[in-house]
Amino acid sequence: MTFQTQEQYQFIESILFENLGHQPKVLDFQFFYGGNFNLAVKVKVAEGDYFIKWNQGDHEGMFASESRSLQVLRDTGVMSIPQVINHGKIVDKEYLMMEFLTASYKQPNYWQDFGQKLAHLHSHTNPKFGLDFNNFIGALRQSNEWMTDGVEFFIEKRLKVQAGLALYDRKISEELHAKFNQLYEKLPSLIPNEKPALLHGDLWSGNVMTDSQGFVGLVDPACYYGLREAELAFTTMFGGFETSFYEAYHEVNAIENGFGDRIPLYNLYPLMVHVNLFGGGYLDAVEKILKKFL
Repeated sequence: MTFQTQEQYQFIESILFENLGHQPKVLDFQFFYGGNFNLAVKVKVAEGDYFIKWNQGDHEGMFASESRSLQVLRDTGVMSIPQVINHGKIVDKEYLMMEFLTASYKQPNYWQDFGQKLAHLHSHTNPKFGLDFNNFIGALRQSNEWMTDGVEFFIEKRLKVQAGLALYDRKISEELHAKFNQLYEKLPSLIPNEKPALLHGDLWSGNVMTDSQGFVGLVDPACYYGLREAELAFTTMFGGFETSFYEAYHEVNAIENGFGDRIPLYNLYPLMVHVNLFGGGYLDAVEKILKKFL
């Protein structure tokens, strides 16, 4: 065991002691991929299996907001969401400790069940768009201040924030930023302004799991009340969702005709998040979408 691994092991032992009230014997200790900005481990002790994430960098408040987001989804009772044990800070590292979702083989109707459950999740609504706390999308802060208009929320709290950040960091040109401003004028006539729907907020295949019963479990939310089509669009960006998922969703909570044409507009948000996090590799897709709709 290297010194770095030993240091990390001792850090995990400190978290277990802080939250279990004693120093349990670690029966298994396995590193996991925790995303681009976190480290993560599965720890097995007599009390159960736990999943612990901690920051590699300075992302203060990330795990506090993730803990609250997980609880928002868990409170709906719609699908499996890991229970948060605690979040906190030891020395200079913030951490999040939660139950480990033990996976089983997928049920034959896994994707149909998932589509139905997501439709039911989206049926949870609110008088306004947003959330009563801000959170993160990846390592970027996500503003959720309440607004009454869904399209305006998408423009002001999603697209404008990311486009403005990219311009400030010189990841996009003034010319491209001006095209975003042109799109904002057109968006109210391009996407439907539905009632607020509770969204997972970062729904791609990497955040989708299988629970112990063989059905869906979700992790790493960036939840808020928003336009449900934005969530469905996001699921198409990296693929991995079967056709039966969308068919089952539509049977429970039908979407308006023409959704396929609107997908690129919604995906400007996650695309710009990726531009700001990872650089210009995603800019070509952004430019093509803006060109298509302007």
